[in-house]
Amino acid sequence: MRDLLDLTHVNDAPAARTIATLLAADAAITRRQLNDAMVQAFGGSDADGRWTQRDSFEMLEHALALHLASDGHRISAPADIAVSSALMQRLPTHTVRSEEQIELQQFSTPADIAALAMLLASIGADDVVLEPSAGNGLLIAQAPRGRMLQLNEIDPRRRERLAHIFPDATITGHDGAALVALHADLPRPSVVLMNPPFSRSIGRGADDLAALRHLQAAIKRVSPGGRVVAIMPDWFTPCARLRTAYEAILSGCTVRSSLRLEHCYRKHGTNIAVRLYVIDKIAGDLMPAVIERAAVLDFLDAIDIPARIRLEPAANLPARAVPAKPTSLFGAARRTKVAAPRPYHAPKANAVLPVGYRKLEAPAPLAEQVGVYLPYRPSRIVFDQAGEHPTALVESVAMGSIPAPIPDHVPHLPERTVSERLLSSSQLETVVYAGHAWNQTLPGTFKPAKEGVGLDIDPEGRKYRKGFFLGDGTGAGKGRQIAACILDNKLQGRRRHIFVTKNEPLLEDIRRDVTALGGLSADVQPLSNWKIGQPITLEEGTLFVTYPGLRSGRSDATRLQQILDWAGPDFDGVIAFDEAHEMGGVAGGEGALGKTEGSQQGSVAKIVKLEHAWRRLDGRNDDGFQVAPFPG
Repeated sequence: MRDLLDLTHVNDAPAARTIATLLAADAAITRRQLNDAMVQAFGGSDADGRWTQRDSFEMLEHALALHLASDGHRISAPADIAVSSALMQRLPTHTVRSEEQIELQQFSTPADIAALAMLLASIGADDVVLEPSAGNGLLIAQAPRGRMLQLNEIDPRRRERLAHIFPDATITGHDGAALVALHADLPRPSVVLMNPPFSRSIGRGADDLAALRHLQAAIKRVSPGGRVVAIMPDWFTPCARLRTAYEAILSGCTVRSSLRLEHCYRKHGTNIAVRLYVIDKIAGDLMPAVIERAAVLDFLDAIDIPARIRLEPAANLPARAVPAKPTSLFGAARRTKVAAPRPYHAPKANAVLPVGYRKLEAPAPLAEQVGVYLPYRPSRIVFDQAGEHPTALVESVAMGSIPAPIPDHVPHLPERTVSERLLSSSQLETVVYAGHAWNQTLPGTFKPAKEGVGLDIDPEGRKYRKGFFLGDGTGAGKGRQIAACILDNKLQGRRRHIFVTKNEPLLEDIRRDVTALGGLSADVQPLSNWKIGQPITLEEGTLFVTYPGLRSGRSDATRLQQILDWAGPDFDGVIAFDEAHEMGGVAGGEGALGKTEGSQQGSVAKIVKLEHAWRRLDGRNDDGFQVAPFPG
C-alpha cells in the first residue's frame, strides 16, 4: 500500500458532475451512488485513505451547487421554492462531520432555505451581489444573473469548487468579518447574501459573537439603500440580554422581515433553529413581527416579498478608503443615553388554549452521535409552537434508541406561555407525558401494606393513579417543568397543590419558576406560615413543604396531619417531590450492625403519596374512586 502522504491531489469535480447528472434526471441519490462516484474519481475507496465520508458529502454539495447554478434552475417566484424543497427530499442526510468542518463552521445552507433567501433578496439585473462566506456555493447557486458576483471563502478547496461552478465570479479568500477593508478596491455590493459562521472566528477560535461581527461587516460594506439577507443564530433577537447589541449592529437599517426556521437543517445533519433576516440599509423599524414555521414551504402563505429601495446613482462605485476610527462591536452600549418614555401598550390577549402538537407514528430520527451521547429530541411529538432549549440537551445512546410512547394528554396553558417560548419543546414534552401518566391507573387494586409503606394487591382494594418520575439532569429546568405541570392542572380546575423539597431557601426558586410562566409569587406559600396544629387558611395555591417539615410535630399534632387536613378528602392536585433523593432509605435494609428501619423522613413522604394517590376527582372509577395526579 502506498503511503498516504504520497497521494497526489485530486479534486472531486468529476464525481460532482456524475451526481449532478443524476440530479438533473430527477433521481433520488443514495449513499452507494456517492461512494461509487468518489471511487471512480479518486481511484480508490475511503478504506484506502483516498477520501473520507465527509469528502463525499462535500462532493454532494458541489454537485448540488452545479445543478442549481444551471440555467434551468432560477428562483423568480414563490412556486420555485417547492422545486428546491422537493430536491432536498431526494438527497441523503449528512451523517459525518470533520474537525475542519467544525473548526471553520462549514454548515452549508439547505437548498430550500437558500431559495427562500433568494426570493427575499429580490436580485435585479443591475445588482452587484456579495456572499462573504460562500462555502460550496449553495446559498448563491439559485441567484438570478446580476451585474457582478463577488464570492469570498476562506477554505482553498471550497474556493476551487466555487471557481468550477461560477467561472465569471470575483473570488477571494479573506476573513469575512474583515471585508470592509479587504474589499475596499472592489465595487460595493448592492445585495449581500450570507450564512456566516456562528461561533468561530479566524484568529479568535471559539467566538460566540462571530456571526455578529460578520453581519456588522456586511452592513458596513453594502451600499446605502442596499439589501442584506442574513441567516443568523436563533439567539440573535432584540431580547433583554442582546437588545443593545442588536440595535447597535442594525443602527441606520430597517429590518423588513424576521423569520424563524425550526428543524429545517435536518438534511444537513443538525436540528438547529435559525433566523432569517431581511435588512435594508436605510433608517427605520428594527423590530418587525417574527414569523415562525417548521418547514420552508409553510412560509409561502405567510410572507410578503419586501420591495427594494432605489439605490443612489453612485452607490456601486468602489468605496473610498478613509482612516478608520477605533470602534467596538458594543461601543454603543457604553454610551449613556437618555431613556425615552416607555409607551403604553394595551394588554395582549392571553387566553388559556390547548397546546397544539402532532403525534409521530414513526419515531423522530436520531441526530448524530457524539461519543456515548445523542442530542436530545422529543421522539413522538412535534409541537406547533415551542422554543428551543437554551442549552444543549443530550441523552445516552441506550436511552435515545428507545422511543417514548405516543401520548394522549393535551395540556392547557396561557397563550403567551407557548407563543413567547417560555417553555422549550423538551420542557413541554414533560408536561404532556406527566399528564399522560396521571390520566392512567395502575393495573389491579391495592391496599396499604400492614407494615411499612408499600402496597399489597387486594381484589377489594382501591385503584391507584400512576405517578411520573422526572429524571432530567442539571440544566433541563426541572423547576420550571414542575411549575408548568402545576399550571396545567390549575387551569383545568385543580386549585390546590403541594410542592415538597429539601429546605426553605428553595422557596424563592419555585416562586421564580412560577412567576416566569405568568403566575404570582403569592401563589406559593410555605407551610411555616402556619403553626403546628393551626388550620391552613390557603384557599388555593401551592403549599411549599420541606422534607424535615413533613416529619415534625408534637404530641397532639403533626405537620403531616396538618397537610392532610388542608388537602381534604377530595384533593386532586399535583404533589411534587423535588430533590427526591431526600426520601432515600424509606424501605430500611441490612447494615453492618444489623437490620435498619426505614427513615422517618422517607416514610412520611411515602405516606403523603399513598394517602392522596386514590383521592377522588371529577369522575369515578368502578369502585367509586379516581386517583389524583402526583409526580414521583
